[in-house]
Amino acid sequence: MKSSLPEATVGRLPLYLRALGIVSATQVTVSSDQLADLAGVKSAQVRKDLSYTGSHGVRGVGYDIAELRSQIAVALGLQAECAIAIVGAGNLGSALANYPGFGGSGFKVVAILDIDRAKVGQDIHGITVQDLAELEPVVDTLEVGIVVIATPADAAQEVADRAVKAGVRSILNFAPTVLKRPDDVHVRRVDLSTELQILSFHLHDLHATA
Repeated sequence: MKSSLPEATVGRLPLYLRALGIVSATQVTVSSDQLADLAGVKSAQVRKDLSYTGSHGVRGVGYDIAELRSQIAVALGLQAECAIAIVGAGNLGSALANYPGFGGSGFKVVAILDIDRAKVGQDIHGITVQDLAELEPVVDTLEVGIVVIATPADAAQEVADRAVKAGVRSILNFAPTVLKRPDDVHVRRVDLSTELQILSFHLHDLHATA
């Protein structure tokens, strides 16, 4: 099923899953209109996206919430908790390790690694920072599914290469650089400075046209 999902739909499914967590606990069903309002998309788009997961609402009733949540979780591969390793124990890596949203979303940080000997051995949110030299055995032993890169840009590619060789096929990259990777490895890039620059453009564009 996952291979037939359009990439844009995959990007919206987490929004629907989050929306389902917002609806009233007393609700049994949810309409496409309500999901659309909570997710910030059009109701027709909601219905089309959910059809890819095998979810089809009943006219005048909507979608069964428990069933829909389960179908979206299956489509996103969230049936079992996914182990995450964070590389980089600086301010960003530490903040990510302390992020409470991982647990409720089907993810668990199982390892934090760093090259800085001063950081190795430190406790971050109950996890002992390990030497980056241990990346490969950590990935293997703890069955890491996703590696999060929170290193300086000049170290990110080497970390990605090692993670891929260790069998990792999903990487979340916070380093301000574009990673080269094989076609079967999926990389998501989070570049805060780029996003701020885009917002700055719209801010100045708005002022220029005011």
